[in-house]
Amino acid sequence: MASASHADHVVAVVFADAALIIALSAGFAQVARRCRQPVVIGEILAGLALGPSLLGLLPGDLPRTLFPPDIRPYLNVLSQLGLVLFMFVVGYDHDLGDVRRRGGLTASLVAASILMPFGSGFGAAALLHPWHQNVDGKAVDLLPFALFLGTAMSITALPVLARILAERRMVGDAVGRMALTCAVIGDAIGWCMLAVVVAVVKSSGPWGFLRMVGELAALVAVLAGVVGPLARVLAQRAAARPDPRNVAPALLTFAVVGLLICSWATAEIGLHPVFGAFAFGAALPRSSIGRLAPDLGVDIERFGAILLPVFFVAAGLSVDLGAVDGRGLLEILLIVTVAFTAKFVGSGGAAALSGMGRRRSATFAVLMNTRGLTEIVVAQIGLDMGVLDETTFTALVVMALLTTAATSPLLDRLGIPMPPAAPIPATRSPLDATAPAPTGEPSRLPRNPAR
Repeated sequence: MASASHADHVVAVVFADAALIIALSAGFAQVARRCRQPVVIGEILAGLALGPSLLGLLPGDLPRTLFPPDIRPYLNVLSQLGLVLFMFVVGYDHDLGDVRRRGGLTASLVAASILMPFGSGFGAAALLHPWHQNVDGKAVDLLPFALFLGTAMSITALPVLARILAERRMVGDAVGRMALTCAVIGDAIGWCMLAVVVAVVKSSGPWGFLRMVGELAALVAVLAGVVGPLARVLAQRAAARPDPRNVAPALLTFAVVGLLICSWATAEIGLHPVFGAFAFGAALPRSSIGRLAPDLGVDIERFGAILLPVFFVAAGLSVDLGAVDGRGLLEILLIVTVAFTAKFVGSGGAAALSGMGRRRSATFAVLMNTRGLTEIVVAQIGLDMGVLDETTFTALVVMALLTTAATSPLLDRLGIPMPPAAPIPATRSPLDATAPAPTGEPSRLPRNPAR
C-alpha cells in the first residue's frame, strides 16, 4: 500500500508540474508575441524562470521543491515525447524538391553559412577546452567538445525562421525563400553532423563507431527505400477511393506509431531518439499524404507543442545564471560573439558575392542567424552525454536566446516592418512556410536595395 501511495503521489506531482509549466509557458509566450518576438523566446524564458536562475533566488530552494529529483525523470519522458513529435514535423515539412530546383547558388550559400560558424566553433572550443577538460570527473577530449560547439553554432532553427518569415510576409520574397531553402539543407546537414558526433562520442572504438553508423545507414535505407515508396503507393491507392479523406485518422495513427518506432530504433542504436523521428518525417511523401491528410503535420505539432515547454523547463533546471562567475561570463560573451559574427559574416559574405546587394545580403545574414530550440537540443544532448558541463550549456542557451531575440529588431533596422497580424489557417502548420505568398503580395524588400 505504501508503494501504491507513493506512486499516486508521483503521478499527482507530475500532473501538477506539467500544468504549472504549460500555463506559465503560455503566459510567457503571449508576452513574447506582444514584444514581437517568436514564441520560443517566451518558452525559453519560462524555463529559465522556473529554474535556479530566477526561482532559485527565492528562499527555500523552490526549484527542488517544485521539481523533486525523483519526479524529474518522468518530466523528462514528457519532454522527450514532445521533442520527438516536434522533430517529426520538422522532417515532414522539409521540401527537398525546392532545394534541388535552386542548385548551385543554394549550395554555396549553405556551405558558407555552415562552414564558417562550424570552423569558428572549433576555434572557440580550442580556447575554452582547457577550462572543460573534466566534466563530472570524466576526461573530455578536445574533438567531441569542439564538434558539439561547432555544430551548435552552425545550425539555423528552421521552425523559428519559418514563423518569422510568415509573420513578416517574406515567404514569397526571393531573400526569404532563399533563406528558408538554405535553412532546410543546413538543418538536415546539422542533424546528420550531430548523429556522427554522437556516434563518435558514444562508440567504444573504431568498430563501435562503424557499427553505429552502419545501423543508422540501414535504418535510413529502409525508410528511404521501403517505407517512403510504400507510403506513396498506399496513399495513391487511398486517393482513388470514393471518399479518400476518411483515411486521415489512419494516416495520423501510422505517423505517430512510425515516429515512435524510429525514435526507439535510434535510441537502441545508441543515438538520440530525435534522429529517428526526424528521419521518419523526412521519409514520408508529403505531396501524396498531404492530399489525404492536409492536417497531419498540424495535428502532431499541436500535441507536441503542449509538451515542448516541459523540455525548456528541463533545460532551464540545468541553467543557473546566478552562479556564472567571471570566467563563465567571458565564455558566454565569447560564444555569443563568435556564433553571431561567424554566421553573419559567412552567410552575408556569400550572399554579397552572389550579387544580392548589401541590404539583401544583410537581411539574409540576419535570417540565417535565427536560432532557438534546435541549438538547445544540441546542447542538451551534449550535456546528457557528459561532453558539455553546465557552464558551456548555459552559454549555448544564452547564445540561442540572444541571437533569436535579435532577429526582429535587426529586421526592423533593415526596413522590413512587421505587417498587421494575419491568422495562419488552421489547416497549415506554422512550419509550412514554403508556399508562395498570395498573388499581389508585395515584397517586404525594395527592388533596388541600397548598396
